[in-house]
This record gives sequence, structure tokens and C-alpha cells, in this order.
Amino acid sequence: MDWKLELIAVPVSDVDRAKAFYVDQAGFNADHDYQVSDEIRFVQLTPPGSACSIAIGTGLGEDPPPPGSYQGLQLVVPDINAAHAELTERGVEVSEVQDFPWGSFVFFRDPDGNGWSVQAITARG
Repeated sequence: MDWKLELIAVPVSDVDRAKAFYVDQAGFNADHDYQVSDEIRFVQLTPPGSACSIAIGTGLGEDPPPPGSYQGLQLVVPDINAAHAELTERGVEVSEVQDFPWGSFVFFRDPDGNGWSVQAITARG
């Protein structure tokens, strides 16, 4: 049996602002945006080429974590310099490239402060 992680709910304070950031600046695809009821809105966004999406919205579960509380969400790319250039061109405040023995990284935050890293793996064993 395969066990696939395919959706992570990310807590945000303003769904429209977050959706605009992820689509217009981070380059995610807007897969769904449904107003299920007055209390529930479900927005699914997927990074290009990813099998895992994020969900933002309202009413997405009981006792949700506070907006901006997620840190360490990670994307993996083949070329960190190209990723840095694309994010910068899209207006994302992104760190300089940082090189470590396990890969090269850049870091950014969404408007609520949820923290993302982007990694280019130098070699897989």
C-alpha cells in the first residue's frame, strides 16, 4: 500500500491575500476555491510539478493553529539559483542562497509569517 502526503492545511488570517500571494508571487496553481457554506471556504493550491498541495480557507477543522505558526514547509527544486531568481522576479522577499552539505536553500515567508524553505539537493544517495 502506498501512503502519500498530498494536502497540508496552512493557517492564514486573510484567505484572499494569502491566495494572491501563493498564486501571483509564489507561482502556485489555484486548483479549487469553494465557498462550501457561510462558515467554510476551501482553497487548494499546488506548487508547479508537486504531488502535494496546500489548503487555505476558513472553517477547515476544529481548533486550527494560529495564522503564521507553520515553519519548515519545504519545496524541492532542481536549480536553486533559478528558483531564487523566479521568486525575486515575482516580488517575494526571499533570502540569499545558502549552501549546506545536504543542499542549497533559500527561505521566504507568506504574508502571515508561515515559513518556507526551497531546497536544491546536491546529490541523493
